[in-house]
Amino acid sequence: MFRGFALIALSAGAVFAQGISGVVAPDAKVELVQEGFVFLEGPVSTADGGLYFSDLQTADRTYRMEPTGKISIYREHTNGMNGMALAPDGGLLGVEGNGKRVSRVAPTGNTTPLTEGAAQQPLMAPNDLIADLRTGIYFTDPGPRPIAPGRKSYVYYLGLNAKDPYVIDDTITRPNGLTISIDGKKLIVDDTVGDTVFQFDIQLNGIAKNKKPFAKIQDVKPGQESGADGLCIDKDGRIYIATATGVQVFNKNGKYLGTIQVPRQPSNVAFGGAGKKTLFITAREGLYKIQTLTAGPLRLGK
Repeated sequence: MFRGFALIALSAGAVFAQGISGVVAPDAKVELVQEGFVFLEGPVSTADGGLYFSDLQTADRTYRMEPTGKISIYREHTNGMNGMALAPDGGLLGVEGNGKRVSRVAPTGNTTPLTEGAAQQPLMAPNDLIADLRTGIYFTDPGPRPIAPGRKSYVYYLGLNAKDPYVIDDTITRPNGLTISIDGKKLIVDDTVGDTVFQFDIQLNGIAKNKKPFAKIQDVKPGQESGADGLCIDKDGRIYIATATGVQVFNKNGKYLGTIQVPRQPSNVAFGGAGKKTLFITAREGLYKIQTLTAGPLRLGK
């Protein structure tokens, strides 16, 4: 599947990222880890410095990269598992775009469905998720493409032992990537169509309310979508968002800091590696990485 990787890596080389104070050095390079995939998504780091990531569409696989850098197939026939998070026991939490459900994959490989939505409102094509400290799950369900006129998209919260998720929002055009602030008080959600990134206040019971703008995706051309996709957070609360123009970085207050340029349009990002000091970027057929001046959050996964 990865035939000819060495030649491709030499010809593609690496690109220079824009220097972003406290984030990446001026001479930091985005490096190709491996390509030859179909459409990569859903990266999440493991406690030992490894990484899981998804290959969607025709491949329908989850891969694991060992701390040594070795990549192997972890699961096949995943029902289009896209975004992933880590469970406390080392298992995976994931959203199945084709299976239309949120699932838990045990370390043994056994899969347990957590929710398929409420009976009157089944899930359409869930996209991404993040786990909270209460063992609840926030996830997005933008539905399949193309966008159907009048069809709503959703941001949900699935509490511990709940089967029916709670609707946090149904007004964002296509909610996609999401994360939780370092202090656990804010939920950040982006919109693949629009240029506004939103934040919600997280209540003691896990429900998120009081939606308001957090940041604006930059360099969105008139009539085009922002392409805002998966996102992650670093230890200082900066937000990293995969967009149509690269990985855009914002400080904890939503101020734009700069864009990390990537050879292919990125789909998602996650800190991983030793000390979580490497930013891994899934971008269509390739997995990329860049060394940073910061590190990912101390919590498990993203």
